[in-house]
Amino acid sequence: MLVLAAIPDVQYQRMRSAVATRFTLARAPSWDAALETIRSRPVEIAVVDPALGGAASGQEIERLKVLFPSLPLILYTSMTPQLATVLLALGQCGIRQVVLNRVDDHPERLRDLLAAQALEASSHRLLDQLTAALAPLPRGLRWVLEDALRTPGELQTIQQVAARARVDRGTCARWFARAGLPSPRHILGAARVLYAHRLLQDPGFTIEDVARRLGYAQTKTLQQHARAYLGLTAGEMRLSLTGDEATARVVQGFLTPARRAATAS
Repeated sequence: MLVLAAIPDVQYQRMRSAVATRFTLARAPSWDAALETIRSRPVEIAVVDPALGGAASGQEIERLKVLFPSLPLILYTSMTPQLATVLLALGQCGIRQVVLNRVDDHPERLRDLLAAQALEASSHRLLDQLTAALAPLPRGLRWVLEDALRTPGELQTIQQVAARARVDRGTCARWFARAGLPSPRHILGAARVLYAHRLLQDPGFTIEDVARRLGYAQTKTLQQHARAYLGLTAGEMRLSLTGDEATARVVQGFLTPARRAATAS
């Protein structure tokens, strides 16, 4: 899972040594870099310092909260006389996870905090909703797909899924057919559309941003997938469906074996 680290070098090095075995960090040395990273890479959690630009200020963090309300935010900063006022203002915006440098940022605390916030990430919520649909698959293959859902865009073909699961393509295809599911390519395509739908609920993302984050070479491919799996354009699905409605439409109409068997007959 990719974590934005918009924090000074001292905190970054400490966090990297604590969480690198489980999380990948994307360093952003400025607020402009942080914004660009969120828009272009699959960031799931943001760790930010109100003092990144110098004096402590909550303005840029409040902006991130408005633009990307679904992105979990953690404050990791140093105690200063100005900090109390900033923390109060950010707390009123709903940001309450705070770690103080050299006070309560021991490695176990950092790991536990990121792990807890990971449960609120978009990919984890999507994975929870697709678990039942993937349950008929063998455990090893299910793990591969679950990992792919955490890093959307990384795996896109049956060859890639089979290689990650350490089986040949034919065996992989038979597993999916036996479970009554479409091919891995279609499952991953549908999952990417659902992930795109979740991102598009945040006003800070354009359709082009989302296509880039999810590894689409062209925005029109995302549009084609949105029509194929939800029957809507990307703009339409942004406005007309909640996250639960979009997931239900894909699961019931595309990923549920009983529904597919009835349609085929």
